[in-house]
Amino acid sequence: MTKRLSEIQKKELVQKFKSGKSIDVLSKEFHCTKSTVSRNLKKNLGDIKYKELIQKSKSLKEKTLGQKNYNNTVLDQKTDDEVFQKDIVDLKTSEKNRKELEFVPLESFIEIAPIDYEIDNSSRPELSSVPISEIDFPKVVYMIVDKKIELETKLLKDYADWQFLSIDELNRKTIQIFEDFKYAKRFCNKEQKVIKVPNTDVFKIVAPILVSRGISRIVSGDKLIAL
Repeated sequence: MTKRLSEIQKKELVQKFKSGKSIDVLSKEFHCTKSTVSRNLKKNLGDIKYKELIQKSKSLKEKTLGQKNYNNTVLDQKTDDEVFQKDIVDLKTSEKNRKELEFVPLESFIEIAPIDYEIDNSSRPELSSVPISEIDFPKVVYMIVDKKIELETKLLKDYADWQFLSIDELNRKTIQIFEDFKYAKRFCNKEQKVIKVPNTDVFKIVAPILVSRGISRIVSGDKLIAL
């Protein structure tokens, strides 16, 4: 479901979000993940404006839900006489339908052929991540390391965009790669630095080594890559 949005789609995404559409609705409408929607909205609106609109959307939803509950309460306040009259009508209708069914001619029945194809009972594939064998990495990427050139690892639960995953997935150890140097620098603290990886084939080569160190996922933009 991961999808890169065009500039026109990004602008349309922001406008619809401002008009009150939720991230769930936008994810389905633009055929992309919730994390893709969230990431593009934060990038175009900024964190402060994004949070304001999220809060406004929640308040509107709570107000709408409260009004709906009120309307349901009003509709449920029927008199005993109204309920009794409805039960009488339902009973008469049921009796009429029963009598009509008793006199259905036998030739009106239709024979339904049995299903003769095999049903796929195999387990559903893991939908959140993509196998590394199916990934075409960019020619150059960037990574964050500490001063000793050790890989900077994080648990998947430390990424806000992936909080919808299961607890088992969130406890996986990851490394993160970036396609843009300046963007990578935004996530780098004083004790770290950004390095360039000129040959991205190295990730497929060292995948078994990373797995042996407990690292089973690579986070790249809105993609989650399984080693």
